[in-house]
Amino acid sequence: MKKIEAVIRGNKLDQVEKALGNIGISGITVSQVLGWGRQKGNITEVYRGTEISVRLLPKVKLEVIVDDEDSEKVQEAIRQNAHTGAHGDGVLWVTPVEDFMRIRTGEIFLD
Repeated sequence: MKKIEAVIRGNKLDQVEKALGNIGISGITVSQVLGWGRQKGNITEVYRGTEISVRLLPKVKLEVIVDDEDSEKVQEAIRQNAHTGAHGDGVLWVTPVEDFMRIRTGEIFLD
């Protein structure tokens, strides 16, 4: 099994969710996060007439656990649907999952 994590723009969440549902993904975890990447978050905005510098940008983090054979199509669905071509589109990474269990039933999912 694989855990796929992606940090994306918040306005792309609905599109990514729909794409994952269309390929049969039945559950994801979503968190509101703050961070910066290559652009260092150095964005200047005017708030109530005062110029402020924003370092930590709001993003959304998705987490999904999938079977090994579904990993590539999930990664591609996220990449295609989160992509705008501009700085700040986000990042995606994959890690192996050793154990995965449903708490309610104790059901263990194996690779």
